[in-house]
Amino acid sequence: MDVRLEGPAGTLEGWLAMPPSPGPNGRPGMIIVPGFPTAPGGGPNSFRTFPALADRVAEDARMVALTFAFRGISQSTGDFSLAGWREDLRVATSYLRTVEGIDGAIWMMGFGTGGALAIAAAVDEPDVAGIVSMAAPADFQDWASRPRELLSHARKCGAISDPNFPKDMSKWASELTEISAIAGAAQLDADSVRLMVIHGSSDNAVPPLDARAIADAHGAAELRIIEGARHHLRHDPRSMATAIGFLNRRGRAPKASSLGD
Repeated sequence: MDVRLEGPAGTLEGWLAMPPSPGPNGRPGMIIVPGFPTAPGGGPNSFRTFPALADRVAEDARMVALTFAFRGISQSTGDFSLAGWREDLRVATSYLRTVEGIDGAIWMMGFGTGGALAIAAAVDEPDVAGIVSMAAPADFQDWASRPRELLSHARKCGAISDPNFPKDMSKWASELTEISAIAGAAQLDADSVRLMVIHGSSDNAVPPLDARAIADAHGAAELRIIEGARHHLRHDPRSMATAIGFLNRRGRAPKASSLGD
């Protein structure tokens, strides 16, 4: 069902999916975190497929699944900044805790930028039990080295609509160096926060080496490199089957990183 999340940037568009019945481990919560739009004009449409994904996770993994559009994306108000998006994720986490019917810990599944933000945000969320990170960058140094190019792209794809935003360009750009999936993974308690890192071997946007760096920083992550897969893993059946399997067993697996399909 459609939901609205109220945060510092205004109203965020969201979708909440309830499982048909509790699974053997109750009804844990799941936040599905979208990535950054890649195509010009893609911002309004980039959230379109995520409600269906939330429905699938609720059905197949028996989780209460919440997904949302970050500020500047789809119908959500505000303009993109990396710290602002991390703040939006905190808003979503707080909202999910209030949903009736959740009787377990919170999990996250993030794609691209959303995967990196999920790992970084989980450091400050003690009830996060596990994360599925898909095609996430290890850090945002590439963006940080070209902030004006990023700003131009954010305007073209619709993530920034205010012509006067940001008011402080240096602060906006500095946020790109302050958030890192590697740093977040290293700070997570590997014994209590399970992590699966999924990446395509043919990812044309984020090198597969980033996945290995994130998994190594965590120390107990499951690493899956999907042969031939590219960047948009939510459309890859093998990647999603791997993620759903991880969620169904709630991350219970040998702690050594591994490779495979």
